Amino acid sequence: MKKFITIAIAAICCVGFHASAQIQEGNVMVGGNLANLNLGLNTPKVFSLDITPKAAWFVADNVAFGGYVNLGIQTAQGSSTTTTYGVGALGRYYTGKDVEVLRHGRLYGEATLGIGGTNVSNGGGNTNGLDFSFGPGFAYFITPSIGLETLLKYNGLGGFGDQGYQSKLNLSFGFQIYLPGKATTKKIKSDLK
Repeated sequence: MKKFITIAIAAICCVGFHASAQIQEGNVMVGGNLANLNLGLNTPKVFSLDITPKAAWFVADNVAFGGYVNLGIQTAQGSSTTTTYGVGALGRYYTGKDVEVLRHGRLYGEATLGIGGTNVSNGGGNTNGLDFSFGPGFAYFITPSIGLETLLKYNGLGGFGDQGYQSKLNLSFGFQIYLPGKATTKKIKSDLK
């Protein structure tokens, strides 16, 4: 069994891969980002978490369109609780191979547009309406189908409520799983013959 594992690891290391294989037309991307993680241990005990699951389909090489859901909470002992939500469409564009950073990394831009809101308990500033964001990111492919990401985005929220417009700059980290589409699966099968 140890020999089998050693051979499998060696084979994976020798094959090598390129970031372009994951972002081809027909492939699917699923995963999410995590931001604002705070587990305060001192008084006041603060808890903050923002999760954004995503799914997208590559309509062309380097170009993906899909959707996202955003759920967030921030609370502190003895103060108001802030909840955030959002749902909408997203688009991504990965830089071409000529701008590949590192051997297995790619820069990309992401933009979202949807509906969302920020609601604060106990009469705080609430806004519900149009939710949008845009910014650059970097994906590092640790395997041929898994990418670790960091994303710096400007988030805007405009609409109705106590506050007409809210904005923030957000740094998030996450991972995406890139699943091959039918064309990619057929190519892999034909290459193995």
